[in-house]
Amino acid sequence: MAGEASGDLHGARLAAEMKILWPGVTIRGMGGHRMASEGVEILVSCSDVAVVGLTEVFMKLPALRRALAILKSELELNRPDLLVLIDYPDFNLHLAGFAGRLGIPVLYYIGPQVWAWRRGRIRKIARRVTRMAVILPFEEDYYKRRGVNARYVGHPLMDASSFPALEAREDLRLEEPLVGLIPGSRREEVIRLLPSMVKAGELMKRRFPDISFVLPLAESIPIELVKTYLSKSNIHVDVLRSGIYEALRRCHVAMVASGTATLETAIMGVPMVIAYRVSSLSYLVGRLVIKVPFIGLVNLVAGEKAVPELIQHEVSPGNLAMEAARLLEDDSLRRRTIEKLAVVKKSLGGSGASRRAAEIAIHMLGSRPGSLDFRPL
Repeated sequence: MAGEASGDLHGARLAAEMKILWPGVTIRGMGGHRMASEGVEILVSCSDVAVVGLTEVFMKLPALRRALAILKSELELNRPDLLVLIDYPDFNLHLAGFAGRLGIPVLYYIGPQVWAWRRGRIRKIARRVTRMAVILPFEEDYYKRRGVNARYVGHPLMDASSFPALEAREDLRLEEPLVGLIPGSRREEVIRLLPSMVKAGELMKRRFPDISFVLPLAESIPIELVKTYLSKSNIHVDVLRSGIYEALRRCHVAMVASGTATLETAIMGVPMVIAYRVSSLSYLVGRLVIKVPFIGLVNLVAGEKAVPELIQHEVSPGNLAMEAARLLEDDSLRRRTIEKLAVVKKSLGGSGASRRAAEIAIHMLGSRPGSLDFRPL
């Protein structure tokens, strides 16, 4: 069960590895075209339910209710041998409770960030989840100490990055910089962040006349939405559908929406400015419940402010342009940032997260009564 674009990507890799380990396995669920391309029968499209922020959830309530009804019916009528949840915590934990009442074991892959906020959910996870495959190095111990059967499998992004990280260059004072604009994979993120990023680009062009821009467009975002903002600007932005890594491979700095994209940018060794903006109500509630010192995953994994973060009202064109320019012009800062990003990448482990998660899933299937005799490759 994957509820958004990144979950669809990780779910597709997981499905592919499961089919290698057990070619006869049948997989159905909620996801997108990537999971479908790996032979997963899609019962609910993740594009129908993807949301960001608290108030945004209310707008999606009818779609969320429809999705839950479809998936509960599937669990009840065509009872699977295993339910695999991928991120998307509130929705998926609800399904986990329903599955538990039906006696269906549950594997949670890429679990809730309870160490960051709403820590009380750990009790619900311990009751409803059979096993967890976690992706950040500190999560295994955190969950185990709270009674959850968890195993660290590494980060699935390390399976995805097909390009080497950029090394610290000798020409750190860049005369023709390429800036990545990465406003997120959800419509709400693009609407809230891209206008400020584009205006920041206009400010930077005054300082760097030969500057250029690239925007790796998530497949979940229609290009017409992006063109709405780009057509009003005097800067040229290359919009790519070839993926974030292809775009980042050439970038000198990036403005990045808080979330998984910050880790993808770190893997490629690109200095970045993190931007986070949600509705006012979501932000106020978040301030009350979030218990971590940083908003960006890169900084959380680093354990320090490795890259600048701009939160809510701080996300202005002037602030974005100023921080990005510093990462271009300050040789020492740029070099230190790239070194810190290399440490973050190393801490995420090597490739193979999808395979290790698949092995856990297949072992859970293999322990079911009447299952095939499975032996790991």
